[in-house]
Amino acid sequence: MSLIVTPGQRADCTQFVPVLEKIRVLRLGSGRPRKKPDSVAADKAYSNGPCRQYLRCRGIRHMIPEKADSQAARLRKGARGGRPPGFDEDRYKKRNTVERAINKLKNSRAVATRYDKRGYVFLGTVTAAALVIWLRT
Repeated sequence: MSLIVTPGQRADCTQFVPVLEKIRVLRLGSGRPRKKPDSVAADKAYSNGPCRQYLRCRGIRHMIPEKADSQAARLRKGARGGRPPGFDEDRYKKRNTVERAINKLKNSRAVATRYDKRGYVFLGTVTAAALVIWLRT
């Protein structure tokens, strides 16, 4: 799991690369932790060129739906618009587990309302809430 605390008015897509860079998955036994996920499922907020280019460069499969205006612009260009990005609806349906996890985190009142002024204190609050969820399951 990877968490980054940002101001409320900052766009989510600007934090896409830093969140993926912080991922560390420990291996069973010895060895370096994995830094690259097998695949990424994201919503339309991340359907932009830099996010897709980053995933392509690192060889990470992704399921990101295309925005309606991007799709319309591509279709308007005709053959010059290029082909649509690959999208697997069945794999994308599994993304709801992330949304449910965020809803469980927000069941904690301190996480939902963010009483903490300092970012590092709020990060600790979110981490503690995630640990409670993990221990209950």
